[in-house]
Amino acid sequence: MSAVELLSALLFAVHAFLGLDPALIFAPKEALPPPAVMSSDGTLTVITDLNIQFGSAPIDNYADSHKWHRIEKDLYLHTTYQQAWLEVEQKQVADLTLGDLVITAVRVDEQSPASRANEQWESRPGNIWLLKKDYNGDAGAIVTSIDVLFGTDAVDPRPGWTLVYSPLALNAPPEAPVAKITVRHGRPAARPDRPQTPLRARVDGKFKIVQISDTHMVTGPGVCKDASDANGQPLPESEADPLSVKFIRHVLDVEGPDLVVLTGDQLHHDILDSQSTLFKVVAPLVERSIPFAPVFGNHDDEGSYALSRNAQMQILDSLPFNLARAGPANTDGVSNYHIQILGSAPSPVPMATLYLIDSHGQIPSEVHNPDYKPIQPSQIKWLIDTSRALRKAREKYKSSKHLSLAFQHIPLPEYADSNLITVGGHRREPTEGPSVNTHFYDTLLEEGVVAVGCGHDHVNDFCGLLPRKQEDMPDGEASQLGPWLCHGGGTGFGGYMSYGPHRYHRRSRIWELDAITGGITTWKRVEYASERVDELVLVAGGAVVAPP
Repeated sequence: MSAVELLSALLFAVHAFLGLDPALIFAPKEALPPPAVMSSDGTLTVITDLNIQFGSAPIDNYADSHKWHRIEKDLYLHTTYQQAWLEVEQKQVADLTLGDLVITAVRVDEQSPASRANEQWESRPGNIWLLKKDYNGDAGAIVTSIDVLFGTDAVDPRPGWTLVYSPLALNAPPEAPVAKITVRHGRPAARPDRPQTPLRARVDGKFKIVQISDTHMVTGPGVCKDASDANGQPLPESEADPLSVKFIRHVLDVEGPDLVVLTGDQLHHDILDSQSTLFKVVAPLVERSIPFAPVFGNHDDEGSYALSRNAQMQILDSLPFNLARAGPANTDGVSNYHIQILGSAPSPVPMATLYLIDSHGQIPSEVHNPDYKPIQPSQIKWLIDTSRALRKAREKYKSSKHLSLAFQHIPLPEYADSNLITVGGHRREPTEGPSVNTHFYDTLLEEGVVAVGCGHDHVNDFCGLLPRKQEDMPDGEASQLGPWLCHGGGTGFGGYMSYGPHRYHRRSRIWELDAITGGITTWKRVEYASERVDELVLVAGGAVVAPP
């Protein structure tokens, strides 16, 4: 358990002692309204002016206050008593007439950008420069939406958006992540992916998944305090998130996966701007056109300014190659959904089903500290109902090699079982999971799930298997074997990767599914290692394989 988690546990205890609701410590925010692009009747909205408002003066101070919209992000990100807001004047394209002035470019610079003939840049606070031209009927050339992202390492993976590299000049305190403007021209760009196109095995029947866990990114570059060199010797403190992005890119380029599963704690706790941070996590995936499926971890929505899980899901919905979707409203948690993978084209037969599970977060407890909310009965019912409906739909294909896997952030209590046989990695820290066992493991076993991938415990990277159960089985017959319980290991440099005096290298687990053999093989990619690490066959012929 990290020092931050110990502090969190202490805060819970203090709040409980004072009779306060400990959940208020980490109460997440709901989604902020996005910059307006389309009006309520579907017509395009354009930006006709831009300003920075210092202080909290209301927008109705403007002469045409009904045209102005505040982007609800404090440009100082709550790091000082000062406040500043980016405000935009909007107008519908339908209300423009030829010759009206519209914004065609936005720059941030100490000096006026170079101008062509008949062009003139207008200055605004924060070193903002606006290039305005007469409207000529071409809506694609004018600025229609503006947003703010934070951090020197900010990126914008949304189609059609362009991040202005230079930060706003705000005279902010050193600890405040810099604010950057990002701009979109014309109508919203079409997604480069095809969300309705199913995932498929390759021609050889293989389907590869890269599991990325515990990236723990922050707003701004962050700090890594426990990196080590190739020989395991400590390295000095460095910027964390650029190292995380570099390692993720390396794994993706080496493995060339068909899917990335993000198993929680994409964001560190106490995030100042969830959107900017989430964009950094997924940008390497979007750049490579790799579909990705995230679940939420306990830290993703912790903090006074962190966005709620529902709000983060809305952000994910706007991104190409994202497969996540909010689960049923009557099911506890947000990131509960499933993905089906078909066999090689043109086969209509599903070769695998992935269940993505929301494993919730930390709760006050007198039993265990820290303690976590367990998988809830509504989630168990959802998985059973979904699994059986999908199984019935597959009956017409008469396939016996279907593979079912589950991914979540916090490990099930069975990961800590003393009877667990661990192989292909190490248990370097105690399992941190819920003290209450709702027996979700038994449901996974009954529904034929052959493997579970989780995160949370950064320096654990083993796969484990419990012996067959014989109680409650007819004639003493043993139950089926499985599912495998695997840790991904910590990928991000912003989260801890040490335990006691020992430091460990960042890593990522790879899962390769085979539609032809009904097999699953797993291995890890680890810093400085040029070859696969701890390769292990988990499933063959659709059945769990006993440990070697």
